[in-house]
Amino acid sequence: MTSKAALFALLAMWGVGSAYTVMPVLAEEAASEDRADHSPAKRSFSNRVWVKADTGDLPGVIRIFLSDGTLVRDSCWETHRLSQWRMTSDTGFSWNEDGMDIAAEIVSVSASDLVLSVNLGGHAVEERYTAAAVPYVCPDMPK
Repeated sequence: MTSKAALFALLAMWGVGSAYTVMPVLAEEAASEDRADHSPAKRSFSNRVWVKADTGDLPGVIRIFLSDGTLVRDSCWETHRLSQWRMTSDTGFSWNEDGMDIAAEIVSVSASDLVLSVNLGGHAVEERYTAAAVPYVCPDMPK
């Protein structure tokens, strides 16, 4: 009986000891992933509905950067599109569109405005967005 108790105690110690050696590594990895996913820039513009401010003749362009990595893109004249997006640096991010990665930088962000520099075909294009007002309805489109 004593040998079984000793064996059980030894196995329990090994289990606890191995958990202590593995847990800090896992916690450290999770913390670094958590920092990347929750950077101040990402928190400042994700999970909000942004309406493009400089649309010209095609109004109602909407971007929603969800914190789970989903980009929702829609407009009053096109069907919606879902893409994956991710932060690539403190202010840089990218999304995949039809098999191509599109890179962008956050130029500025506030509670009401978002300015992006989007790399399209080797040249940067500035896009300005405003926080969507609720309720929001697409404007009438000329036919």
